[in-house]
Amino acid sequence: MSLLFTQLNLAPQILKALEVLNYNTPTPIQAAAIPEILKGKDIIATAETGSGKTAAFVLPILHKLALSDTRDKKSLKPRVLILTPTRELAMQITKAIDQYGKFFRLNVVSLLGGMPYYPQIKSLSRPVDIIVATPGRLLDHMTQRLDLSEIEVLVLDEADRMLDMGFIDDVKKIAKATSSSRQTLLFSATTDDKVASIIHNLLKDPVRIDLSSKLITPAHIKQSLYMADSPQHKARLFQHFLANESIYKAIIFSATKINADRLAKQLEQQGYTVSALHGGLKQNVRNRVIEQFHRKGQLLVATDVAARGINVANVSHVINHDLPKFCEDYVHRIGRTGRAGKSGIAISFGLPADDRTIMRIERYVGQRFERAVIEGLEPTKQFPKQADIKKSSKRRTTGGAKKSNYTQARTSGTSDAKPGNHTRFAREREAGKSYPPARTQGQKRDSGAREWAPRTSGAHRGANAADNRRATPSAVRSTGNYVAKPGKPAFASRSGRGTESKRSASTASSHAKRLSLPAGRSKKARRGEAVE
Repeated sequence: MSLLFTQLNLAPQILKALEVLNYNTPTPIQAAAIPEILKGKDIIATAETGSGKTAAFVLPILHKLALSDTRDKKSLKPRVLILTPTRELAMQITKAIDQYGKFFRLNVVSLLGGMPYYPQIKSLSRPVDIIVATPGRLLDHMTQRLDLSEIEVLVLDEADRMLDMGFIDDVKKIAKATSSSRQTLLFSATTDDKVASIIHNLLKDPVRIDLSSKLITPAHIKQSLYMADSPQHKARLFQHFLANESIYKAIIFSATKINADRLAKQLEQQGYTVSALHGGLKQNVRNRVIEQFHRKGQLLVATDVAARGINVANVSHVINHDLPKFCEDYVHRIGRTGRAGKSGIAISFGLPADDRTIMRIERYVGQRFERAVIEGLEPTKQFPKQADIKKSSKRRTTGGAKKSNYTQARTSGTSDAKPGNHTRFAREREAGKSYPPARTQGQKRDSGAREWAPRTSGAHRGANAADNRRATPSAVRSTGNYVAKPGKPAFASRSGRGTESKRSASTASSHAKRLSLPAGRSKKARRGEAVE
């Protein structure tokens, strides 16, 4: 027999709200976490997306607030702090608190970036029970005398995402400002070494609750991958799905804000009810977009800002128009469908450049994607197998960096360059043309190498060859004592027509006439001195 909410010893006001919402049976994460939280223990809870983690910490927090009478009624200091990585997730938590605590008299304040400061400051001027905040905006208010010294419960929701977004130092600073006797609750859909690094500093003898399945992605979500030869081919595949799939409500993920806006505009011109959601929108616009998609929207084109925290019921499809950069984002993207145990469909499109990204995601989720094709839109390119990608991705342990065919041919004296790779050099080598030997790895450039070589005869060379290396182009133009190496023009002009070379020759001739010297000879050169 399954456990009921009435058996968890929650406050009557909470049970009444759950009855109104027609919630009778807790999910596994709720049944495991709520009793431990009510005992006052620190929690590390891991469960898949859509498993009811929000209610798992909101319900026991409301229960503790209902039973606690030790608080000074005149105190303005907050008692509960809930940190989230995104504004959308913070608004979802605030909505859940309003639903479950509708029979309480609570003051809940949301401190979110992108929203005006004055309403938030005004809300903090009254006694506050719960603060739901993003780390950046909370730190701003902490500089304005927000006191967190009476925090009884600290919640880190989607902790892995906060660390991925670079909030680890902010989280530590915020936790340090709270009471040392607080209870800390850490919830996440995934766990990794980053999460483990803060457990020792923030939590005291925590109870670990791991209800994540061996497969990170839910089994009831059907995942398909369609490979495309080019962006144009991917666009045709995408249009085929929109025209032939029974899409009730879908979230389409794009890599950038510009692509999201462009794709939403194209779909709107085709007659779809679509909106774009990304971090470039103001918070009130983002709220309106989510509300419209929840009520009557069919398609939502979004960046990864919507990958976490958006709980929209009955999303039938998630389409990865562009694959994510991080494997964790893929898990949270497809987690927007198939919520609360329902079935869902996740479709991804890949390009030849996405081979390694696909390999990393498959390795992370522990399963290989089904490579699907559409008749008439099959890819023509041969994509490497996963084993081939792994083999090519291994670092070379000897020999350093791989040499190009050109360098190999110069070093070995052979002309085995492959077609398309320095074939001109290969043909010239076969014709008998010689080249200077290539430098080997780690060999320094010859200090005597220069673009201008001295003539092999003439007294004007001077006895010291080192002096010849000090010759400058200006000296060459005035005396003509140096000539360019074979195949390189002497003082080519910007226009590339050799006018500078002609001008140099005429200048040298007139200079020699003024000195009554033969053309190409300077006064120092006649005395046998080196030209400087």
